[in-house]
Amino acid sequence: MSGTSEGPAPAADLVRPAVTERHIDPSPRMPAGLPAGTSVSPGSPPGTSVSPESPPGTSAPGVTSPDGASPRALQAAFTTAPLAMAVVDRDGLVVTANESLGALLGSDSAVLAGQIASDLVDLTSDARVWHAYREVLRGRQAKLRCTRRLKHPEGHSLWVQVTVAPLPAQERTVLLSVSDISARHELQARLRHLQMHDAVTRLPNRTLFFERLTAALEAEAYEEGGTGRIGLCYLDLDGFKAVNDTLGHRVGDRLLAAVAERLTRCAEEAGYARASTPLVARLGGDEFALLVEDSTGTEQLADLAESVLTSLQAPFDLSSQRVSVSASIGVVERRAAGTSATMLMQAADTTLYWAKADGKGRWTLFDPERNAHRMTRQALSSTLRAAVERGEFTLEYQPLVGMEDGGVRGVEALVRWNHPQFGMLTPNRFIGLAEEDGSIVQLGRWVLATACHQARRWQLAHPDAVPIFVSVNVAVRQVWDSDLVADVAEILAETGLPPHLLQLELTESAVMGSAGRPLQALQALSDMGVRIAIDDFGTGYSNLAYLSRLPVSVLKLDGAFVRGFQYENRDGTDVHPNPADEVIVEALIQLAHRLGLTVTAECVETASQASRLRGIGCDTGQGWLYSRPVAADRISMLLEAATCGQV
Repeated sequence: MSGTSEGPAPAADLVRPAVTERHIDPSPRMPAGLPAGTSVSPGSPPGTSVSPESPPGTSAPGVTSPDGASPRALQAAFTTAPLAMAVVDRDGLVVTANESLGALLGSDSAVLAGQIASDLVDLTSDARVWHAYREVLRGRQAKLRCTRRLKHPEGHSLWVQVTVAPLPAQERTVLLSVSDISARHELQARLRHLQMHDAVTRLPNRTLFFERLTAALEAEAYEEGGTGRIGLCYLDLDGFKAVNDTLGHRVGDRLLAAVAERLTRCAEEAGYARASTPLVARLGGDEFALLVEDSTGTEQLADLAESVLTSLQAPFDLSSQRVSVSASIGVVERRAAGTSATMLMQAADTTLYWAKADGKGRWTLFDPERNAHRMTRQALSSTLRAAVERGEFTLEYQPLVGMEDGGVRGVEALVRWNHPQFGMLTPNRFIGLAEEDGSIVQLGRWVLATACHQARRWQLAHPDAVPIFVSVNVAVRQVWDSDLVADVAEILAETGLPPHLLQLELTESAVMGSAGRPLQALQALSDMGVRIAIDDFGTGYSNLAYLSRLPVSVLKLDGAFVRGFQYENRDGTDVHPNPADEVIVEALIQLAHRLGLTVTAECVETASQASRLRGIGCDTGQGWLYSRPVAADRISMLLEAATCGQV
């Protein structure tokens, strides 16, 4: 093979390129153009037949005699040196080789002369190595160092480090040296195995798993063939901590090893008659992963997850201890293109959380829509507190209307979030989040202060109208995490709003069974003159005996009861009423009146509903029949119209 090449030289020496396996052919190769039967001596020009030994007193071709060293001594040093070496001419042919190189390659050093050096140590199979080698031969690169894997004639493999460096320019040769690094490579391989595998289960660990996952997601891994898809089963043992806490970490480790064996069997069965077997890895603690490269779709991953759950159902016998565990599994399957290891693991982790939340002992498939909802919740939760400070919230007000005369008795303040990304959001999108992270205290105080200021402005702007109260929803966490009584007193004093024009609504589940601080707070607010209402009454505890002991003045019937006895929809179509709902509502109204409470019906949408509620004694109604939630200026218009006798 020619030792010349065109193209730019690499900027630096090539160190440890990709390695390949190459069989060593110890038979000599004649340089191109020599007649058959011609013997070649190292350093002889092509076409010349000479004796294989140099005349006495001459140095080996390509080896310069330094001052003070005889050529014969230098030749002897080269021949007997423990480092395997060969002198190679600029055409890439071996000029002379020492005994160590012959021994390393399983050949006589004499027969190596004249052979193509790159073939002896496999420098042609790697394009980068081959290019760098040719540049050294041409004098355009200082040195080449690379690692190659060679096949010895006796059958075993050798790992060698090959170095090619030029000799003095006048010699027009290079020195090729070869070091046997098989022992070092084997040690490195053992150390890497220890580094990349878990000591307890002997499975690939997190580092090796991510190395394989990253490689599988590289473009060349799926563009050259296969399905171009990837799948992952990410599992966590249910209740493993209890095993460690009660039976000890030694039993826990044995359990992990036993689980690993069953997962490995599942992977082997899943890989039977397929291109590859899923990779099983322990990611840490009691978390495992099964990576499926070139997956065929969600059905394959679902079958694998189901087989894992089935395999873990049988109890584990561990040193006279019988232990039973289950697992929750998050399953993700998608196209490899456009997916990163981080994205895949985030999706798997989220799906595993869903499997835990859905009841454990099951597998759950990744759902993009469910994940989008989760991401939205996370985005909202992370910006809630700052949104209050930025003034992104606003209030709308829905009238509470007297059933007898249709006059506005009060309004319920309903908070809205004008989110810069998601638009106008109703309370059901963010109130639960605010209660979870505690920002409901800050938000609730803002709603309370804003509503009271607005109610006072209505009172001052319409002195001739009957004053209306404002009803504000209060979360139970506001009672526990803040001094609600002090906040209300401060806001009423600041706004000048009379206490009887403020109504606080708490859900039935929050009020019923309250004791200690919540009950004391309700009692203090009631003593202050603030109205207390139970919202969504009839859907929670409905402890009527306890109701008589609470400082409550208003019951708001849940809209489910009101919808149950409507006779027509808003579009005029007939609806068959539910007689049981009518009986329940009528009984609740009568009971409330006997206890001195007033009753508000929510979700009044049709005239027939209003008529029936009026007939059974309901005090006020709230719903779209009267008005949707509107801005504060619309309530001002209603009050103005009421003053003029137009309502």
